[in-house]
Amino acid sequence: MRLPDSFYTSVRTRLSEALDERGLDGYLATSPPEVAFLSGFFYIATERPVYLWMPREGEPLLVIPRLDEEYAAQQGVTMPMVSYFEYPGVVSAEETLAAALSRPGGAGRRIGVSAGVSVAAFRALSGAIGGAELVTTDAVAKLRLCKFPEEIPFHEAAARICDEMLAAGRGLIEEALASGGPLPREDEIARHVIGYGTDQMYAHYDLVVYTTKLAGGLVYAGPNSALPHGLPTRRRVRPGDTLILSLGAAVASRFVESERTFIIGEPTAEQVRYYEADRQAQEVGTQAMIAGRTCAEVNKTCLDVLRDQGLGDYIRHRQGHGIGLQNHEAPWVEDGDHTVLAPGMLLSSEPGVYVPGHAGYRISDTVLVQQDGPRRLTGYPRDLASNIIEGVR
Repeated sequence: MRLPDSFYTSVRTRLSEALDERGLDGYLATSPPEVAFLSGFFYIATERPVYLWMPREGEPLLVIPRLDEEYAAQQGVTMPMVSYFEYPGVVSAEETLAAALSRPGGAGRRIGVSAGVSVAAFRALSGAIGGAELVTTDAVAKLRLCKFPEEIPFHEAAARICDEMLAAGRGLIEEALASGGPLPREDEIARHVIGYGTDQMYAHYDLVVYTTKLAGGLVYAGPNSALPHGLPTRRRVRPGDTLILSLGAAVASRFVESERTFIIGEPTAEQVRYYEADRQAQEVGTQAMIAGRTCAEVNKTCLDVLRDQGLGDYIRHRQGHGIGLQNHEAPWVEDGDHTVLAPGMLLSSEPGVYVPGHAGYRISDTVLVQQDGPRRLTGYPRDLASNIIEGVR
């Protein structure tokens, strides 16, 4: 589960050009997504820092805890690296980095870092690397806006698994209905779909790597589904419920999300109204994800469908967001983001309708912006008839 070397060569070439444009001598990556994007080393963030030095010219350098040396080798990471023993350590990670960069061809005068670097890390690095100025830059963030061709197959693989997770969640409810036993709780459905997605990863790939998680799920039904980021509870789903399965999966830490709203039993007129309004908004918003338009324009086009149907008071969030090595990353499909869409951007399209005391409705696909128009990577059916769970007793 490693991207080809050609990917990392392309990334480093384009990063070097970006650093040159910004007058920077190098870039210091400090977060799991950045390190993975630039080097192919995946790790889970703990108190032990990992630093990746990417000079504008010359060899990169990876600084890792000694306990991760074998893990990096297992992942096929071949770039030069140094390690430190422990945290906080007699010799800290920052001191280890500074010592390595003090050699000929080491750090320059102006070093770029992400705007998301913690204050503590910024101070520790500034203190250790004497004579260098740390400058926040968007050099790597901009490289990640449009996916490289080598990344797309991993997103496509994750999309297939994510759609299967939706079917697995639905299947659990259908099995309970057929058996005549109690319907599952929200937390049981969540555990089931997350376990299914995780099992699929290990069934298909020899070395599973990720920066945050392999599979995740928010499951909420009835009035609970009116809370966009509510967590699964021990409430059992019931006949007549509106049920949202909000699921995500990642292959090589390339994320997708696929979310659907189900109705358990024959839907009421109220449920049909809200479902169809959200489906229409999602369809219009997805088709609006065209290269050359801004995120703000697309968001307005999408959410105006709901406003025009008198549902503006039930909107709780934007249309969507970027997806990549993180399940939420730039750009943001929202009124305040005027980023121009470009081929290669990967976005969620997930407008929602949330009616307090009743239920919520959300349909989400992961959408690839292409030169000739948007392409959904996730393909689970979106029409209401396909998302009615029959067999209610």
